[in-house]
Amino acid sequence: MLSSKQRKKLSFEFFPTRTPEGRAKQVITRKQLSQFDPEFFSCTSGAGGSTKEGTMQAIQDILSEGMAAAPHLPCVGMQPQEIINLLNEYKSLGVRHIVALRGDIPSGMGAGLGGLRYANELVSLIKTEFGSDFHIEVAAYPEYHPQARSAEDDLNNFVRKAKAGADSAITQYFYNADAYFRFVDDVHGRGVDIPIIPGIMPIASFSKLARFSDTCGAEIPRWLRLKLQSYADDTASIKALALDVVTDMCERLLREGAPSLHFYTLNQAGLVSTICQRLGY
Repeated sequence: MLSSKQRKKLSFEFFPTRTPEGRAKQVITRKQLSQFDPEFFSCTSGAGGSTKEGTMQAIQDILSEGMAAAPHLPCVGMQPQEIINLLNEYKSLGVRHIVALRGDIPSGMGAGLGGLRYANELVSLIKTEFGSDFHIEVAAYPEYHPQARSAEDDLNNFVRKAKAGADSAITQYFYNADAYFRFVDDVHGRGVDIPIIPGIMPIASFSKLARFSDTCGAEIPRWLRLKLQSYADDTASIKALALDVVTDMCERLLREGAPSLHFYTLNQAGLVSTICQRLGY
């Protein structure tokens, strides 16, 4: 358990839901997580505005609950004026925190894509049009973006986003704390000192985690992958090991200087709550 000085602010991410039942469940989940006094709740958004209505609804719900809300804003394929209009709408609602992302390129668009193409362009647009009205969060990849040409190229991409005006960053999830600390050291060496917040993914299902990790480039350490595989369908053993591994990593991250933690909740409170309680929140 961490000391009071080591316990830092937390934040929690949701994804938009399509049903009234899902929306009601999110309200309950956020109420459970509110006990940890989060800095904000964020909500993802599909590229090209594919989940715009769901994201907007979730953001309005979060604000109505008296919490700070941070919508994800993927820019790929969006025209500057579309983005400005959306940001004005968020600003009018009381949003002061934006997660600025490139986003996934929609299938089949590729070279024919118009509008903004990179997150650093989005950050520059927000700073030019809105100044300091929004706290701008960007993405970081301690184990490097799966589409990066090289580790060096990925670091340079991150530096461009930071120097365009980002205020802080949230990482892709990882299970190797050394990768995080190396990434922070590398970007500090390039003159970037914005806070870089570790993204934390609790493990509920090994098979789902493995599929997702293979797609997004997050590494599951070999020892952990083999150990989880050995449990097969023994969900209780998977949960017990995963909780220990993730909690221990969070303790080390905070103890050794991470500014806070950002949890990918997958719209569930149970595992996240257990980890937070074990950390002393």
